[in-house]
Amino acid sequence: MRTGGKGVGGKGAGGKSAGAGPRRGGRPPAAGTPKGKRPSHDARRSARAVARPRPEREEAEIRTEPTRNPAPHHPVPRAAGPRKPVQQTDKPAARSAPTRKAPVSDAPTRAEVKAETAQVLATGVQQLVVTADENEMRIDRFLESRFPQLSFSHIQRIVRKGELRVNGKRADSKDRLEEGQTVRIPPLKLEPQEQRPRSLKADDDTLGFLRSITLYEDDDVIVLNKPAGLAVQGGSGTTRHVDQMLEVLTDKSGQKPRLVHRLDKDTAGCLVIAKSRFAAATLAKTFRSRSARKVYWALVAGVPRVRQGRVSTYLAREEAYDGDQRMAVAQHGDDGAMHAVTYYAVVETAAQKLAWLSLKPVTGRTHQLRAHAAHIGHPIVGDPKYFNIKNWELPGGIQNKLHLLARRIVLPHPRGKGTIDVSAPLPPHMRQSWNLLGFEDAPYDPIVDAPDE
Repeated sequence: MRTGGKGVGGKGAGGKSAGAGPRRGGRPPAAGTPKGKRPSHDARRSARAVARPRPEREEAEIRTEPTRNPAPHHPVPRAAGPRKPVQQTDKPAARSAPTRKAPVSDAPTRAEVKAETAQVLATGVQQLVVTADENEMRIDRFLESRFPQLSFSHIQRIVRKGELRVNGKRADSKDRLEEGQTVRIPPLKLEPQEQRPRSLKADDDTLGFLRSITLYEDDDVIVLNKPAGLAVQGGSGTTRHVDQMLEVLTDKSGQKPRLVHRLDKDTAGCLVIAKSRFAAATLAKTFRSRSARKVYWALVAGVPRVRQGRVSTYLAREEAYDGDQRMAVAQHGDDGAMHAVTYYAVVETAAQKLAWLSLKPVTGRTHQLRAHAAHIGHPIVGDPKYFNIKNWELPGGIQNKLHLLARRIVLPHPRGKGTIDVSAPLPPHMRQSWNLLGFEDAPYDPIVDAPDE
């Protein structure tokens, strides 16, 4: 090493430089020391100065080791203190740059949460704390997110039986959770599901089907024209449904489109899908605040005496004799009774036997339109649960399928990009009935001007 001038080695004996030229490797001997003789005191001191480790440099190098949360754009500062001269060589030593790591978050990932909560299936009752990301999430969707193994019918069953508690109290599946609440999960003993490899052809077919029924799509929202007979979510014996089909639309970050609301299996028409968690949260608030306007078309038995009206009742869930669920008109204060409001208008009639109704639900209760139509004495044609007119004969040429269409949806864009206004065409069985009865798609829908509350 070069140690001339005011180098680290200082001056040798007699006030001259301790080194006379460049040397490579090892500890440099004191200059002018004959071979086999003991070097002088000054020479020994000079040699020790060259070989002595420098604590300031070592400390700085130690501090450049990666930390748990290093500053993303600022190098780690060197140790404080006076800076000493640095040894120089013909080839300067390569100085290793500090290694940086991405900031580490204390919050578990979605995959980690699922893996942890999946233990509930085997270990019995556990208490789960609602995270900030799950704030204002419905209980049934909370369970769907945490336990993808659970079917929709299983979720409804444990909630209905009171096995699931929130902060120690019974809760309904539609109740909203708040951050920090504790959800008691009962033992969930399920048979392990066999993981079958996904078929690329099946995925391509599903993707093509979803594209064929898409009415509207942008970066945040998809509106599908759901066919009658296709379930929105899985249930007992249901293996093909919209929620399962949305897996093929999962993006590169692993984010799958989410359902924002539901339609009955036999109801056709506009179904809104959110493509991101932000859009899902925003649209959920839109539906909850009743800012979304929905218009349905239905073919009902008979003709209402009042051509335009308002139906306001309380609806409560009841178990049918076959174990299937249905909604019944209830009294205020009854267990599980919820207020439901629907506006309706007669568009056209056919010989006082059938009527085309335009319906506008203000609230969004399960089976609300079907229960309200039956309540006013004009059940929807083809409704297997609520058609309550005895000895009523279906006119020839009309199929015995539910004649209910989610005709139109109008709602503000989740990112403030104007208004989304989408209409769905009549499904094949309703188109057949409309043609048979001589109904034409009206350019003006009388229900549009109905109040929103």
